[in-house]
Amino acid sequence: MLPLAKSMEELISQSITMNPNDPRKQQFEKLERQKSFIDQKSLSQVRGELYCGLGFLIIQTLTFMRLTFWELSWDVMEPICFFVTSFHFALAYMFFIKTSKEPTFEGYFQRRFKTKQRKLMEAYGFDLRKYNELCEAFYPTRVSGISGFQGLNHGETSDVCL
Repeated sequence: MLPLAKSMEELISQSITMNPNDPRKQQFEKLERQKSFIDQKSLSQVRGELYCGLGFLIIQTLTFMRLTFWELSWDVMEPICFFVTSFHFALAYMFFIKTSKEPTFEGYFQRRFKTKQRKLMEAYGFDLRKYNELCEAFYPTRVSGISGFQGLNHGETSDVCL
């Protein structure tokens, strides 16, 4: 786009946002509140999943400790621990292959958050396209910096105004 056309577009969008009586502003605020609610719900669900995973790892470790020191011996438990660790590594590698993200807790959290967010948006009938249009109209500089966030699933993009 030509620099003159781009500057004209910015001026027009700024003049639209200056109007305090614009009915789209109320619609945008409603969508902002709904998105905030969806984000909070997604966050709490993902944290619940992470706490369940922590509980599973604690129970697994305590079970292995009991089996190693009271029920069986290390000679029996060593191959079991090896195969369980190998299985955990295979799961992490599968996560990497599927998402193209590092298999870290942060990567898992971001992936699950985006999945939960997308499902909740569908469940609540959140109009993401309308939200992005209004976000671009009221905050044109914010959208231009993040258009097409990469990394969801093999280059899949998401247009979300942050």
